[in-house]
Amino acid sequence: MEQRHLGRTGLRVSRIGLGTLTWGRDTDEHDAADQLKVFWEAGGTLIDTADVYGGGDAEYLLGQLVERLVPRHDLVIATKAGSVPDPDRRFDGSRGHLLAALDASLERLGTDYVDLWQVHAFDPGTPLEETLQALDIAVSSGRARYAGVSNFCGWQLAKAATWQLAAPGVRTRLASTQMEYSLLQRGIEREVLPAALDLGVGLLPSSPLGRGVLTGKYRHATPADSRGASEQLAPFVEPYLDETASSIVDAVATAADGLAATTLQVALAWVRDRPGVVAPIVGARNAQQLTAALSVEALSLPDEICQALDDVSAPVHRYPDQDWSTL
Repeated sequence: MEQRHLGRTGLRVSRIGLGTLTWGRDTDEHDAADQLKVFWEAGGTLIDTADVYGGGDAEYLLGQLVERLVPRHDLVIATKAGSVPDPDRRFDGSRGHLLAALDASLERLGTDYVDLWQVHAFDPGTPLEETLQALDIAVSSGRARYAGVSNFCGWQLAKAATWQLAAPGVRTRLASTQMEYSLLQRGIEREVLPAALDLGVGLLPSSPLGRGVLTGKYRHATPADSRGASEQLAPFVEPYLDETASSIVDAVATAADGLAATTLQVALAWVRDRPGVVAPIVGARNAQQLTAALSVEALSLPDEICQALDDVSAPVHRYPDQDWSTL
């Protein structure tokens, strides 16, 4: 699998990442082991997790599998901290919480360091410089090799990345930002992506298959074994089952027919090769699903197909998101 630099850093990662959102909850040890082995054998290196996935079980399961199946040095392990199970405070970006969470993640993962440590979301109740100081401490102490953020809007990302660049050698530059991005969700193109490109922050798209909808599995009905039929995940999928999404999925399916490819391959190839994208994070239910996603490595979309998909899924950009001089 092709490797790409993560932002403006020396860290290289596989251009498809493996997500572990359901590990330890819906994905058991056997299926997780099969996925990890298939991913590694395909040349994949980037594995994304978080301290809240499965209540910590995803990290623990990953830690149990590493070394037993795959050498630790062959993987780029990325985790996140900052989300908390508190209805009154969904995110805690305080220095104390983040560093304690990192130590707990390392213990569950059974490793001395993570390759990429990310703030899971912006915390408006904590000064941003305090949150970012936790990243500096993590890197300077060796507990994290690189640092990034997740779910920061445009101004939040720009402020954080600029703050970190203001004192080179003292503060840790942001290597990445993880955001939802797909043909069904292009909102980051308004401000987040331009900021990331300008500041040298690599983009790690989550839900690159539109929460599974871009695979085409929901075109005619909701499969009984799908996330859309799951009591826990159905509300996550439902927003992308409207008419607008349906027309985009139909266009992807048409393109796939013309290329003798699958809708999954076309949708994933589109987001993988967008400007600023480093590695879409793919979550799979089993090794067979993951193998289908990894088969995208052999596909590059023709320019005319990319343009057609751009047109059918184009988000509305109005003042001040577009160049004001053209208005």
